[in-house]
Amino acid sequence: QVQLVESGGGLVQPGGSLRLACAVSGRTSSTVMAWFRQSPGKEQRDFVAYISWTGGERYFSDSVKGRFTVSKDYDKNTVYLQMNSLRPEDTAVYYCAARARRIVTSEVRRPENYAYWGQGTQVTVSS
Repeated sequence: QVQLVESGGGLVQPGGSLRLACAVSGRTSSTVMAWFRQSPGKEQRDFVAYISWTGGERYFSDSVKGRFTVSKDYDKNTVYLQMNSLRPEDTAVYYCAARARRIVTSEVRRPENYAYWGQGTQVTVSS
C-alpha cells in the first residue's frame, strides 16, 4: 500500500509560481510517480508530469513543458511539482499518483495505470 498526501495549492496571479508537494508513505521502494490535473468542467484527469523511481526519467505534457519541473526528495519521501509562469488555463485540481512497479514510457500518461492517488489540491490562477 502507498499513501499520498498533496499540499501547496492555492490562488496565484498569472505569471506567478507555486510548488506542490506529495508526501509518500507506505511501500515506497520502486514507486514511480506522476502528477495529473482535472480542470473545471472536465471529467478526465490529464497528465502533467512523471518521474521515475531513480529520477532519471522525467516527462511532461506539452502544455507545461518548459514551465513545470518535477523532483524528488528521497530523505523526505516527497515529490514536488514546481509550477512557474502559471496561466489561467492551469487552473485545476492537481493530483499526485503512484504505481508500485515500473511502467513503459508509452503508458506513463494514462491515469488508469496508477493504483494510488492523493486527495487532490486546488490550484487557481486568476488576477
